[in-house]
This record gives sequence, structure tokens and C-alpha cells, in this order.
Amino acid sequence: SADLSEPYSIFTYRYFIHQWPELCFIALDGEVIVGTIVCKMDVHKSGAMRGYIAMLAVDKRYRKRGIGKWLVRRAMRAMHDSRCDEAVLETEVTNVGAIALYEALGFMRDKRLHRYYLNGNDAFRLKLLFYQQDGEASAPAS
Repeated sequence: SADLSEPYSIFTYRYFIHQWPELCFIALDGEVIVGTIVCKMDVHKSGAMRGYIAMLAVDKRYRKRGIGKWLVRRAMRAMHDSRCDEAVLETEVTNVGAIALYEALGFMRDKRLHRYYLNGNDAFRLKLLFYQQDGEASAPAS
């Protein structure tokens, strides 16, 4: 949790994992957990089915090996298969590694959220659209 911008309580993670187990994944090295992604989905006020990435974490010793990218792609496929129209997340504007990862996977900066984090830092809300305006599916990045 030391690597997270603002860790949720254990109860929030448990809620996500129990409500949306099909959207939560781990990466293993043998029997050791080296990465995880925790997501959810629900209907947004716009009416769109929205997937949400609440947390992506990879052990520092395992970074730069494609684990984070694999976890995000796996979650995006699961959201797409669950008929989500879009996926969103927030990340600190200073987290250039995360921003580069998500933008390489097709996410776009949707808005800047001023003083979003308790430490006073701003966040970018990043968004990926799974379906075009005409209803045609756009495949998640593989």
C-alpha cells in the first residue's frame, strides 16, 4: 500500500472483490503475488455502463516486465465482455509512468481533478471508450 497514491481501506477492496470478482485479477510468480488490479462496474449517471479501475499495483521488483500492462488488458477484456461502454480511472498528474501506460493502451485524459488527493495533488481522470457512437464494438487493446 505504500506505493498507492491514496490506499483505500481493506473494506473497500473486499467490497470490490466480493461484488465484482470477475473484474479483479492477480499476477503470480510461482505462488507469490507480484501484481493486482481491482475493478468494478456500474451504470454511470449518463446511462453508460462504466468500468472503473480502482487499483493497479505491481511489486517494485517486478516492474518494467509488462505485468501492469497485462493486468490492465485482462481487466479491459473482462469489462468489454461484460458489455461496459467505457472504462475510467484516476491517477496523479505526477505519475508519468501510469499515465504513459494507460495512454499506450488507448485511454485519453478526460478531465483534470484539482486537489483530488488528500496530499493536495491533482489527478487526471482517464477514459477508454469500448463502443463507438454507432454502437460498433471497438476491441480492447490486446
